Amino acid sequence: MKKVIIIASMLLITSCIPVKVAPKFKNVDYKVMQGRKFQKKMPREMAFIFKDPKNEKEFYNYINKKYKLNDQNVGYNVPFEFEGETLYLSYYEAERTDETINLPFVIADAKRESNGNSKLFENSYSSRKGHWYILVTVYDEDIKNCLKDNHPLKEKVLLYLRDLREEYITTQNYEELLLTENPNSFTN
Repeated sequence: MKKVIIIASMLLITSCIPVKVAPKFKNVDYKVMQGRKFQKKMPREMAFIFKDPKNEKEFYNYINKKYKLNDQNVGYNVPFEFEGETLYLSYYEAERTDETINLPFVIADAKRESNGNSKLFENSYSSRKGHWYILVTVYDEDIKNCLKDNHPLKEKVLLYLRDLREEYITTQNYEELLLTENPNSFTN
């Protein structure tokens, strides 16, 4: 039992303790959930959420080029044709972080300070890594969220958003989107 306590103490002393952990979508590339449950400052509406692997403003540039918006109302109620109906796409960007406390540095500085020495690792007590996510909502002409379970277009809109996400991630030059036949519509 004494060995277990010593080993557990050593692991605790030499480890980083996670304080916050960014969400990871297991076995899927996206998640459909209420925006507010993902991050408190997001709307309460159902949203299509995925991790953004690209740099800042890339999704803005993508939506701007894809829907030919000329930097007007990009991200808010962007109209697009879908199976003969006009739907409206909005998106939000959210950062979630991984934060850890680096316990060995705290202990080392505490020991140094008790011996009358100055702190060495004061700026390294914690570490933080940010992850960016895109939350997309889609509404129909009656202002009903198309991602709710009871919406008749839910499954088809999900397919559209999966394709949209895939196109965004794989496209490097958004000018290519202007060469596609009709980027504002999608039909099955």
